[in-house]
Amino acid sequence: MWYAHGDFLRPAEENEAKRVFRMKRKRRMMVLMAGVLLLAFAAGAQEEQGSKQDLPKLFARTEAMIPMRDGVKLHTEIYTPREAREPLPMLMIRTPYGVSGGPHAYSRFLNGDGHLYADGYIFVYQDIRGRYGSGGNFEMNRPVRDPKDPNGVDESTDTYDTIEWLVKNVPSNGGRVGIRGVSYDGFLAAMAMVNPHPALKAVSEQACMGDAWMGDDFFHNGAFRLSYGFEYAALMETTRENFTFQFNEFDLYNWYLRLGPLSNVNGMYFHGKLPTWNNFVTHPSYDDFWKIHAVESALKEATVPNLNVAGWWDQEDFYGPMRTYENLEKTDGKHLNYLVVGPWNHGGWAGGAGNTLGQIQFWSNTAEYFRKNVEAPWFAYWLHDKGSLPLKESLLFQTGSDTWTSFDAWPPLEAQKRNLYFAEGGKLSFEAPKNDGAEAIDSYISDPAHPVPYRHRPVDMTYPDDHPGGWYTWLVEDQRFVENRSDVLTWQTDDLREDVALAGQVTAKLFASTTGTDSDWVVKLIDVYPQKVENDWKLSGYELMIADEIFRGRYRRSYEKPEAITAGEVTPYVINLHTADHVFKKGHRIMVQVQSTWFPLYDRNPQRFVPNIFEAKDSDYQKATQRVYRSKAFPSSVEISVVPESAGH
Repeated sequence: MWYAHGDFLRPAEENEAKRVFRMKRKRRMMVLMAGVLLLAFAAGAQEEQGSKQDLPKLFARTEAMIPMRDGVKLHTEIYTPREAREPLPMLMIRTPYGVSGGPHAYSRFLNGDGHLYADGYIFVYQDIRGRYGSGGNFEMNRPVRDPKDPNGVDESTDTYDTIEWLVKNVPSNGGRVGIRGVSYDGFLAAMAMVNPHPALKAVSEQACMGDAWMGDDFFHNGAFRLSYGFEYAALMETTRENFTFQFNEFDLYNWYLRLGPLSNVNGMYFHGKLPTWNNFVTHPSYDDFWKIHAVESALKEATVPNLNVAGWWDQEDFYGPMRTYENLEKTDGKHLNYLVVGPWNHGGWAGGAGNTLGQIQFWSNTAEYFRKNVEAPWFAYWLHDKGSLPLKESLLFQTGSDTWTSFDAWPPLEAQKRNLYFAEGGKLSFEAPKNDGAEAIDSYISDPAHPVPYRHRPVDMTYPDDHPGGWYTWLVEDQRFVENRSDVLTWQTDDLREDVALAGQVTAKLFASTTGTDSDWVVKLIDVYPQKVENDWKLSGYELMIADEIFRGRYRRSYEKPEAITAGEVTPYVINLHTADHVFKKGHRIMVQVQSTWFPLYDRNPQRFVPNIFEAKDSDYQKATQRVYRSKAFPSSVEISVVPESAGH
């Protein structure tokens, strides 16, 4: 299927358009950002002295079509060090994004793995079924097979069969295998731990797509991630290779607004031909379809050492690795489950220095530190019996203080809960409200026709062809660009007289009402910098998001069974803003913002209850007056977890 400017091409134009498209695709970076920040691997390649032209001298390359138990063969590239003097372990990445840099070219992944060369590995890269050079059919986040089906296959069985073949057929291998990956590749690494092959000795799931409905790529608490879901479905399912939907304008805020209701997507563009989009339409709530696609539905216990890796400002998959770590920790009697979180966006640890993100500086090369001092020794310990473990349990970069912290458990057991209460005059206070009057409210009008943008306009494509777009750093954008909108409420503390060290859970507890019968609630916890920052003037007055989330009101009682909100009734909402490790420094302020749209990252709630928003009509979308209560009876707040400043060091 080919799209141009949002319309099908006429047959007479199709061949020429495809030729032009192929030429453009050749010029594109092979590391197209398809759900994983593959730009990081390219950046990493620039650091390594064994650069691309030296790879043929360092590694012997072979290709194999490895047979699976159902007869499907998967394209696999194997790189063996030429100077190897002893059997080596194998280190594998499985991916839907294409392993090869082109015919007879060395894999783009290998260029970013230079920090692992010295320990000695046979590197293995594989296209998963249905993608690029592999046979079979692709299924997004393929669920675990039915154990009653003897012929069933899934990503776990494909990994098992691959390892079985590698151990038996790759010369000079030592019988040990590790697997790692970021984003979708991280999902595949996590699934390798379901009924793992005996030779699998170490895993590092990094930013895995843990639960695509609950908090990762496609939905967050029921709110649909419109721009990402639309563009990613087209990217992955239009052809067997990455595909870029062709928009007819640069500012996609306008394009998605003119798109209208979600029902127009199939009516105007996809025409029912993309399975993932059809699944969005058919399964808008958290039913069994989404549950069986979630990692935790199959991965109940850590039986292989696993290094979970996440970034505090991961714009795609922060929920997945944190939830995977939390889930496995419940049964981790053998201490095989570990966690690293750094000041990174999606995959930002895989390449580059990691000393900045957007305008924010961290004053050390955090990504280099992770690769050389954590990831490399991690695999060396489990696959080579070399050295010692680089962490005891959890290693987290504390933003604000810009230091690495270590805890015996995450969230830390010593953390104490404190509430930041919404108060009169836009104040935020640790003191509970005493006013119980009816006037103790703040309100705004939410209009789906004029939604709040989630980042500075113009909003370009998620994965631009020829330039790094704002998608990669929007979570660290200065939030002053929406502060004065009439449909965004803001509360903030006075200048802090001492540091406030946040370590652990952040939870919004809203008491709110709406004149509609459905509503979204977006809550953002923000660090407000002083009005004069001596060492970096660009950060003077900067408003940096530390934690954030959206919640679709229809799911306040059940994610499985949505129900209308009673118009005008004060309704409590408990919204998980996840965990953070951050110091609000003395002289800074703490801010909370609340709004009801975040566009076009999330679709617009009609604010009138309909059974399925994917089938809503234009006439269903309406303005609504939103009220947030801050009285003694209805004390809206954000609960944070505070530890002594010395904790974790």
